[in-house]
Amino acid sequence: MAEDHPRRQEMVNELHARPFPTLRAPCRAVYLALLPPADAAQRDRAGDIAQLRALVAAQGGQSPADGVGHFTTQMGRATLKWESHTEFVTYAAFTDGPSARAFDPADAEVFPTAWQEAAPGRRIAAVQVRVEALPEDGEAGVVARLEDWLSPDSLAVSWALGGDAAVASDFRLDPAGFMRVAVFVREGVGERRVGRIVHQVVEIEIYRAMAMLGLARARELTATLNALDPRLSALVASMSQDGKGAEETLHDLLGISAELEALAARHSFRFGATWAYEAIVAQRIEALREDRFRGRQTFGEFMQRRFDPAMRTAHSADRRIEQMAGRAARAAELLRTRVDVERSAQNQALLASMDRRADLQLRLQHTVEGLSVVAIAYYAVSLLGYLLTPAASAAGVEKGWLFSGLALAVFAGVWLLMRAIKRRMR
Repeated sequence: MAEDHPRRQEMVNELHARPFPTLRAPCRAVYLALLPPADAAQRDRAGDIAQLRALVAAQGGQSPADGVGHFTTQMGRATLKWESHTEFVTYAAFTDGPSARAFDPADAEVFPTAWQEAAPGRRIAAVQVRVEALPEDGEAGVVARLEDWLSPDSLAVSWALGGDAAVASDFRLDPAGFMRVAVFVREGVGERRVGRIVHQVVEIEIYRAMAMLGLARARELTATLNALDPRLSALVASMSQDGKGAEETLHDLLGISAELEALAARHSFRFGATWAYEAIVAQRIEALREDRFRGRQTFGEFMQRRFDPAMRTAHSADRRIEQMAGRAARAAELLRTRVDVERSAQNQALLASMDRRADLQLRLQHTVEGLSVVAIAYYAVSLLGYLLTPAASAAGVEKGWLFSGLALAVFAGVWLLMRAIKRRMR
């Protein structure tokens, strides 16, 4: 038998690590999602575990082990489910039975205010869920309850999973900062199916909140790009003018390119996470398999009107920084070509000037060589004249004829000697 990969069991366990809760109507659920204010993906996860231990210790729950990514325990009357995600952690407390008051703020006290204030993260999403059996008068009873519980202006209601349950929310925050979700379940729907409906509806809100962080980043980025765009356009326009040097323009253009690259690097993680959260929101809505409830807007329609425009704004900012970086890169490439052409022309002019100087030097050298032949011959004739004058006098040769003959012979000899030396050097 082949040996298993060391992490095979761990990877298989991960598939079953986050099951849907099992819930029976009527019941209540309170969800919290906590996000650190900075470097959420690189946070110290030991701090998350410590905060979880503080919560369960205060309410008599079982303490989690070090390094866990998910944890479930009984905490008083409530069942606590905790999960660690890339950027945030979620707490969910499920309590059986109805409360005397719908969406009672006392239900949220399972997560004490002092404990929340001491948490390493801050609340990015908070949801109260009320699960009831479908009223005997059906849709009319649901409508009557929703009119009392939720705001009609932004109310979204739909039948989920083929009509097994009606889900509703107004996506507004109550005075305690919680969003309210109502779920009405038909008789005979299984506990796991109820848990799946609740979990999917709550995840829509949690991942919507995380995705909306991209909108805030997009607005911040847009303000910066609005300041950079005129500078980039002005530099590109100046490329066709002769007033400013190409190298100076290239230096300024490379500065803008560096700023754009720094912006892209700083915002890439946030935008990448935003697209992932946006996809999860779309998947969770699709998994609800919504049917229209009395002509009301569905969760999908609400998100299409309110959430999708925010995501389009974030996509627009992301595309804009890519387009501006591309424009700057293309302009810099054109400017580099222009600088190279100008330098080539300067090099050609320099080479032509060097050729002219070399020609002048050659001519000067020839002149110097001629003068050198004359000078060498002159001194040679003088020396030979002094040496041969006595012999010439004895032979009856006049001094003038002696020097004339020597001059012709010596000049010819020196010229031939210089020529031979130059030929050998070449």
